[in-house]
Amino acid sequence: MNLMVIADLAQTISMASLIFLRSIRKTNKLLPFTYPISNINTYFLSSLCHQTDPPPLPSSQPPPVAKKVPFKVSAHGVSWEDSYHWMSNTNDPDFLKHLHHENAYSEAFMADTRNLQQNLFSEMICRLPGQISTPPERWGPWLYYQYIPEEKEYPILCRKLAIENTNWVKRVVNYATIRSSNEQILLDWNEIAKEHGYVHVGTCRVSPDHNFLAYTIDVTGEEHFLLQVKDLQSGTLIPSLRVENVVSLAWAQDSHTLFYTLCDQSQRPYRVHYTTLGSDHVSDVMVYTENDPSFCVDITSTKDGKFITVYIIDANNPQDGLQKVHTRVSGVQFFLEHHKGFFYILTNASQKELFDTNYYLARCHVKDIHLANWQKIIIPSKGSGIQDMDIFDEHIVLYLNKKDSPVIFSIKMPIQSNDEKEMGIDDLDPWYFPFPSNSCSVLPGSNHDFMNSVYRVVLSSPVMPDLIVDYDMSRRTFSIVHQEEVLGISSNEEHEWLNVSETYCCERKEVISHDGTLIPLTILYSHKTHKRGESCGILHGYGSYGEVLDKSWCSERLSLLDRGWVVAFADVRGGGGDVSWHKRGSGMNKLNSIYDFVSCGEYLLKEGYVCKNQLGAIGHSAGGFLVAAAINMNPELFRSAILKVPFVDVCNTLLDPSLPLTLLDYEEFGNPQKEFDFNLIMKYSPYDNIRRGVCYPSMLVTSSLHDSRVGVWEGVKYVSRVRETTCANCSRLVILKTNMSGGHFGEGGRFGHCEEMAYEYAFLMKVMGQFS
Repeated sequence: MNLMVIADLAQTISMASLIFLRSIRKTNKLLPFTYPISNINTYFLSSLCHQTDPPPLPSSQPPPVAKKVPFKVSAHGVSWEDSYHWMSNTNDPDFLKHLHHENAYSEAFMADTRNLQQNLFSEMICRLPGQISTPPERWGPWLYYQYIPEEKEYPILCRKLAIENTNWVKRVVNYATIRSSNEQILLDWNEIAKEHGYVHVGTCRVSPDHNFLAYTIDVTGEEHFLLQVKDLQSGTLIPSLRVENVVSLAWAQDSHTLFYTLCDQSQRPYRVHYTTLGSDHVSDVMVYTENDPSFCVDITSTKDGKFITVYIIDANNPQDGLQKVHTRVSGVQFFLEHHKGFFYILTNASQKELFDTNYYLARCHVKDIHLANWQKIIIPSKGSGIQDMDIFDEHIVLYLNKKDSPVIFSIKMPIQSNDEKEMGIDDLDPWYFPFPSNSCSVLPGSNHDFMNSVYRVVLSSPVMPDLIVDYDMSRRTFSIVHQEEVLGISSNEEHEWLNVSETYCCERKEVISHDGTLIPLTILYSHKTHKRGESCGILHGYGSYGEVLDKSWCSERLSLLDRGWVVAFADVRGGGGDVSWHKRGSGMNKLNSIYDFVSCGEYLLKEGYVCKNQLGAIGHSAGGFLVAAAINMNPELFRSAILKVPFVDVCNTLLDPSLPLTLLDYEEFGNPQKEFDFNLIMKYSPYDNIRRGVCYPSMLVTSSLHDSRVGVWEGVKYVSRVRETTCANCSRLVILKTNMSGGHFGEGGRFGHCEEMAYEYAFLMKVMGQFS
């Protein structure tokens, strides 16, 4: 579980994002050729095309042909032609015209699936409850919760004053149960979307006195977030406080001083400011600037609210300035919490006792933080690593990854440690939280109340609808608060881990990769409809930034499973797990991610889970890189692929440091301005390794005009080169669909998500010959 993600979620009031909305990042893919095009053997295979029974094509509309403009790229004494470079100028009228032609071709290509799309959409919608809500969480005198009204796309953030001695909080199932006359609406996503046509709420922070709500919104899709502050007593926005390009937020103890980070032109958070809300004016002060373009700045507050961490700022005396935690060391991170005069520090600073530079827990007196002479509290045993922590007045909660399975436990505070040696976890009388046996993912609730003794989590797996559980750390008991309702399979019985494993099978396998490494593969299928050796299948992958591949519950997925499909998830190197798993699939090891993905695809066919020539692949952003690189490596493995806003033009993008996020991607993919890195990147960059004359899978490639993470031109260039270079018959089955108004994460709420999924599934069924 990603430390940065959890740290942010733990500070956020919103729970709906945990259950309904899941975000994705950039991804990559590779191929074992030294240089593009010129060094690849040429084949003219139209007579050998594997599309012996191709799906219907638009009768009167050929695929668009993009214009070519000569442009030479050179690096380290190597030159090559990129005739689609002109597409990076998104203001070129010819580029916009080409996007419209591609969208028209996609519409014509998918015209005969409209009824199928509607049927799939109806199935998905029918599984959703009319009204969706999250159980309230107490923070101080208030109960905070969200709900999505019937027929609405987006959530509404609300609160109401807590009523003592009632048990209704634990029994909330839907919105109708919790609405009452004293409900206060804090933020309505639907109203913002109605006004602007698009909404992406970035961060929400309620002030310690509960009188102000600071939040950031993007209304264009370009992820340029606007900071606004709402006075919750009057219900009005503070008109003088509107700041552009804000990322993270943190309140000081006085509830009038608000810290925030600003982005530079490349969208790197680099500067910290604070503003003081006054009755007559708003002041603004800059407190820190990060001048190194390879680093970002993030801010948050400790759980007890007494410190702001960027370096360290005393939240009671924010004007006193910054205090450094530790000398900067490449690859070393520190996550701080405060508890009664001590800092508890989760860090991966090198220690000879550690295995694979995993994280361990240390502590020191607040006054000694600059000495870095910290007492090590818990060193993880071999085969496990601490991944995150949360802290309360009487307990600390630690996330442990043990043999690729999540473990969470609490320890009573303050920790009574032995000054002479590090303590083992079991020496500290931990309480291990009970989990259902099939739980694949664990996400924290907001857990914002430092004085609470109850810790809330969201549990989920491919065969278990999202389950919200409260763990009482003082009594060492747990209660099931709520489980996502799914038509036909949900249960209202208390104290029951509801799953659908009797209907759907979820298997975990280990696949041997090219170098003997065992790669976790999760395989999902229906007991009733799956036919061994005959079924279609889809393989999901991501494999970058140390992010865990999302394998949580998805009711839309049932539309594939009920038709006999296999859905599989490859946890390739470069993705989540421990620190070493990420390092073994990033930088100079990036090729491992691609080999791992190919090995998992081959396993599904070899073991009969999926029929030969019936395997598809799907990747989002950096996952699109992974899938595209795997196709270059073994194009015959896949019959179809979906590349969603894919990062495929890796070398050209990383050679341009002016593009957003490029400098930050050097650690993940390498810096092509260095000759060694350049040679490696050119082996796997998907756009640069498309194989001439070879049969490629049918593909749905998506892009977004206002995408600030992966340029819209990347997918467009990729499709144009696939059409130009590969088998002419197969390339007619490649379509590009561009969102002309949204950004990297698309647009739309729960209904929009279902509509998108129905389109993608209909594409897969069409090109696999599985209309139903």
